[in-house]
Amino acid sequence: MAWIETVPYEDAVGKLKTLYDRVKGPGDNVDNIMMMHSLRPHTMEGHMAIYKYVLHHSGNTIPKWFLETLGVWVSSLNECSYCVEHHFSGLQRLLQDDEKAAGIRAAVEAREIDQAPLDDRQKVAMEYARQLTEDPAGMREAIVAELRSNGYSDGEILEINQVSAYFSYANRTVLGLGCSTDGDILGLSPNKSDDPDDWSHT
Repeated sequence: MAWIETVPYEDAVGKLKTLYDRVKGPGDNVDNIMMMHSLRPHTMEGHMAIYKYVLHHSGNTIPKWFLETLGVWVSSLNECSYCVEHHFSGLQRLLQDDEKAAGIRAAVEAREIDQAPLDDRQKVAMEYARQLTEDPAGMREAIVAELRSNGYSDGEILEINQVSAYFSYANRTVLGLGCSTDGDILGLSPNKSDDPDDWSHT
């Protein structure tokens, strides 16, 4: 499952057990990406806080399915199949349109966002995420201005930025520690967006 030691749920004690109980899903399942932090529970706490607040918070105004789409895109660009599989399952569940979800995935895998079943403003956001992922030092104010001219508020631009940045962090956690999907339940997430403190996965 990983290239470093991890502590399974049944062996967890103290703060780690408390955190596992906060983030677990059905059958006491803890996503492997969270188990990567088990030797340093404080980093799991930080990871979950940013994940919940960036992607699963009622203060966001961009639809969650599209935030998940950005996450799948960034993860694909970073060649992180773990996050692609997890978050594509979440995207598919939220979108409730298998044909559209399949079209998005095909475009992502082909690196042809122009072919994705997304509107023009969403494609601009996808381009921003690509630029930030592949060439962050090449980012220019003009790219942000293009998001604004396509109807995104500055708060929504921040959402796009934070989701794109978060997924690169998550991808590097996974890829750097050899995290796999073995034993995971794909597509679970902390869905109770109106309660920032509820981290349970459903």
